[in-house]
Amino acid sequence: MSRASRSTRDRYVDFLRAWAIVLVVFGHWLITGLVRGPGGEISAPELLATLPWTQWLTLFFQVMPLFFLAGGYAAGGSWSRAGGGTAEWVRRRAVRLLLPAGVYSGLVLVAVAVCSAVGVDTGTLALVGWAMAMQFWFLPVYLLLSALTPLLYAAHLRWGLLVPVVMALVALAADALVLTAHLPYVGLLNYVLVWGVAYQLGFCWRDGGLTGGRGIGNGNGTRTGNGNGNGKPWVAVAMVVGGGGAFAVLVGLGPFPVSLILVTGQEPSNTNPPSAAMLAWTVAQVGLALLLAPGLRRLLGRERVWRAVRPLGGVSMTLYLWHMLPVLVVAAAFYLTGLAPQPGYGSAGWWALRVPWLVVLGVVLVGVVVALRPLERGLGVLYERGGTGRPWALWLGLALSVAALTRFAAQGFAYEGRFPVLPALGLAVGVALVTVRGRGDATNSESPESSKGSLEEAA
Repeated sequence: MSRASRSTRDRYVDFLRAWAIVLVVFGHWLITGLVRGPGGEISAPELLATLPWTQWLTLFFQVMPLFFLAGGYAAGGSWSRAGGGTAEWVRRRAVRLLLPAGVYSGLVLVAVAVCSAVGVDTGTLALVGWAMAMQFWFLPVYLLLSALTPLLYAAHLRWGLLVPVVMALVALAADALVLTAHLPYVGLLNYVLVWGVAYQLGFCWRDGGLTGGRGIGNGNGTRTGNGNGNGKPWVAVAMVVGGGGAFAVLVGLGPFPVSLILVTGQEPSNTNPPSAAMLAWTVAQVGLALLLAPGLRRLLGRERVWRAVRPLGGVSMTLYLWHMLPVLVVAAAFYLTGLAPQPGYGSAGWWALRVPWLVVLGVVLVGVVVALRPLERGLGVLYERGGTGRPWALWLGLALSVAALTRFAAQGFAYEGRFPVLPALGLAVGVALVTVRGRGDATNSESPESSKGSLEEAA
C-alpha cells in the first residue's frame, strides 16, 4: 500500500472489516461440532437446529452488515478517485476477490477429484465439499455490488439517503410477495437489495450524510466532507432504536425466526434470502457502528492498538477462504483416530471443550496462513501485471464467476458426492476472462489502491 493510501485510509473502517471476518471465522468454528459414530464415521450435527436456544447467539455473530457497510465506504472513495474507465475499475476490484477465490476453489476441486477417484464415501465427500464452500454466499453478492458501484454511486450523488430508503422499501415488498404469494425467484432480489442497503449506507457515511458532514449527494456530481463528523448522533440512535425495535416486532409478533444464520428446514429464513428482519437488524447494526465510531477511532489512533489490528486486514481474504480447512485437519487428527473426547452433544462438558477446540483451530489456521504466504506473493505479482482486458471479457467473466460461486455456495464443492464439472469449468473460464490482459495494457496504476489481494483492499 502506498504512503498516500495509508494516510487517507480510515482505521475504523478497516477495523470493521477485520472484526467482521474474525467473528465469521469464530462463529463458524463455534457452531461446528463433530461426532464420531460407532463405525468411525464422522458427522456434524447442526447446532442451531439441535439446540434451538443457540439461535440467539447469531445476533452477535451475524456481522456481515458491517462488512458491506465498510465495503461501500471504501468503494465510494476508490471510485471517486479512479482515473480510468468503469470496466478498468471494476476489473481491478473483481480480480482481487476472484484470483484468491479461484486458486482456493481450484485446490479444493483437485482434492475432490482425487478423493472421488480413490473411492471416498460420497456422503463424507459431500459434507466436506459443503463445509469448504459454506462461506461462498458472500462472494457473488459482493462481486455484483462492486460491478454496480459506478451506477450506485452516481445515484447516491444525486439522491443521497433516498437511495437506500427506496432499496429497503423494494426489499420489503419483495419479502412480502415471497411470504404471501410464494412467488419463485422474487426473493433472490433481496440478496442485492438488503446487503445493498448496507453498502449504500457506506456511501452516505463517507460523505457525511449519517454523521453531520456536508457532503451528501447534491445533484451536481460533487462531494464534500469525509463522513467522520459526529454532528448527528440522533441519526445513529434512531437507526439503533428503529431497526432493533422493528426486528423485535418481526420476530416476536411476526413470522420470522430469531436466527440470523440459515437453519435447515426453518421457514421463513432470515438469510435465504435476506428477510425484512435481517434488513431491520442491518439498520440497527449500522447505527450501532456509527455510535461507537468516535470512541473506537480514538482507540485505534494509538499505534500499539493499530499494530495489533492492522495485520488482520492483510490476511483477511486468506482467513475468510481457508478457515474451514483447520476443521478438517483437526477432524482427521483427533476424531478419525478416536483421540478426541466425546461428551454428550450440547452438554456442559461439550461446551467446556469448545475452548480447546477453538484454540487448536486458531493455531492450525495460523500455520495455514504462514504456509500460504508464497502463494499470496505470487498472486501479488499477477495484480501488479494486471491490465484492463476487453470489456466484453470482463462482463462475461463476471457473469460466469458469479453463477459458479453461487452454485458452490448453495450446493458445495461435491454435491451428492460428485465432482461439479460445469461449475468448475464456469469458474475457471470466468476468472480467466476477468484477469486476461488486452494488447498494450499498462501495469496496474490505479492509485492509491494496493496490489495486495486482501478483502481489506478489495472492499
